[in-house]
Amino acid sequence: MLPKEYLRTIVSQDIAAALSHFKTLKPVMQKYVYNDGVTKDLMCLSGTISTIFNDNTYNIPVSVWLEESYPQSCPIVYIDPTKEMMIIKQRFISSNGEVLLPYLEEWKQGECDLLGLLQVMAAMFGDCPPVCMKPLTEPEQALCWLQFHREYDIHYRPDGSSYLSVSKDNGKDNETNC
Repeated sequence: MLPKEYLRTIVSQDIAAALSHFKTLKPVMQKYVYNDGVTKDLMCLSGTISTIFNDNTYNIPVSVWLEESYPQSCPIVYIDPTKEMMIIKQRFISSNGEVLLPYLEEWKQGECDLLGLLQVMAAMFGDCPPVCMKPLTEPEQALCWLQFHREYDIHYRPDGSSYLSVSKDNGKDNETNC
């Protein structure tokens, strides 16, 4: 499965060791899009990492990308939230879901490997989960939201503040400050 550009023996051994401990990850060749728009087929371990937070087990969806220069270069790691989840930006997680651990920043071939990275991630996610479920909209909140979007006017005051004027069925306006 690995193209000849990879150090096949080392990379396949590292992947096998990682998959023996993290059985919900699957190796696939996929297109990776760099920030400059360049795309490349890279090896990716995609799936979930189990972690324990507040005595409950959670599965954190991740993608771990290996460039052809792996293991000389560190993997590129992202949190891949489902549509029901949202990323929690924090010290080691960017707003786009990139994982920025010191383990990656201090990567050294021979000292760092894929299994070690995944173990560090599982421990870190147990201390600080990188995702949470999106809040569900209550039916009453949805109804209120729909009313505000059905008929309203935005008014601006001389001081720069604004307010919404929402028409009611009785013909009177209700106002709320923005």
